[in-house]
Amino acid sequence: MKIIDVVTFVVGNPWKNWVFLRVLTDEGISGIAEATMGLQTKPIEVAIHELRPLYIGLDPRRIEHLHDAIYKGTFQGAGPVVTTAISALDIACFDILGKSLGVPCHQLLGGKMWDKLRAYANGWYQGPRDPAFFGEKARQVAEMGYTALKFDPFGNAYRFLEPAELRLSLALVRAVRDAVGPDVDILIEGHDRFSVSTAVTIGDALAEFRPMFFETPVLSTDLEATVEVARRIKVPVATGERLNTLEQFARLLALGGVDIVQPETLRCGGFLGVKKVAAIAEAHKAFVALHNAQSPLTTAINAHLDATLPNFLIQECFDDAAVAWAGDLMRGVPRMVDGYLPVPEGPGLGVELNDEEMLKHPYSDRNFLRLFDEGWEQRRSS
Repeated sequence: MKIIDVVTFVVGNPWKNWVFLRVLTDEGISGIAEATMGLQTKPIEVAIHELRPLYIGLDPRRIEHLHDAIYKGTFQGAGPVVTTAISALDIACFDILGKSLGVPCHQLLGGKMWDKLRAYANGWYQGPRDPAFFGEKARQVAEMGYTALKFDPFGNAYRFLEPAELRLSLALVRAVRDAVGPDVDILIEGHDRFSVSTAVTIGDALAEFRPMFFETPVLSTDLEATVEVARRIKVPVATGERLNTLEQFARLLALGGVDIVQPETLRCGGFLGVKKVAAIAEAHKAFVALHNAQSPLTTAINAHLDATLPNFLIQECFDDAAVAWAGDLMRGVPRMVDGYLPVPEGPGLGVELNDEEMLKHPYSDRNFLRLFDEGWEQRRSS
């Protein structure tokens, strides 16, 4: 079997443009994947096509070989654009392999450890930074069945937080905790916003609300700063979505202090990359909570991985806060039931894309969430 072509699709979701691809083979089996990368779109799509000479003609079932060919062919390329392209091709090839054998991807990754996967809701707080609004929305999310939910209460803060803004942020957290009660986990998103001293002040103030974790309180590529915060506050720190190499995760965990890592499957090597990161984390007695702020396709991708990880903790899920037409783009994505995602059981990923529907939602340079702009939490395109 050989790869003969790749087709990409950009879907204009208002928060970020979603990038999808389909890898075609000479035996008629195709595989799909997602290559969405934060606030960049076109560099990823271009990279997937520019790398064609490195993977066209390869056997898609030899996935480690494909990784190696692209890595060496880009002169040991480890930048996020190249690793995102590699990740997408990895996932699509696993989809092909699973379909060719008639088994789900998780079966190829070692088989299921878990039959269902605890999920937390994100994206639910689309509206004003008002305690009453946050509390009511959080109550609604809990009533949907979620037993955990994450949110960023910090507005457009950057490095520091004015006293009035700190009081408002804590009031939002208090409103959510009061609304959902003591048995629903709350997770606080920092979005890489703060200096070490500010993060420590906030972390100390958050302790009374017992969050499951404080995510990326400082620039998450600054591993030493992240570890310093983790060691100085009582709230667990989670990080890792912006890391894209095994070396970065190995160094983070070796420094100590962080025991919840959040690999981005679409950034750190796809299925093979995450399995390696999870093994490093397991060696350091750390948990894995895969990051996912992409389309529902990544929910399915991550579910296959989560099911196989002995150190799986919880899975991020935006699906119930996604645009109404997201469900028209694909079928086969697992949906949350009573706080848990089922594990997909169809061949490969078990998901099919609808090309006709994807073409109805074109790219826009306004489809980006600017996290340091006032009012970003309203979830309106810039």
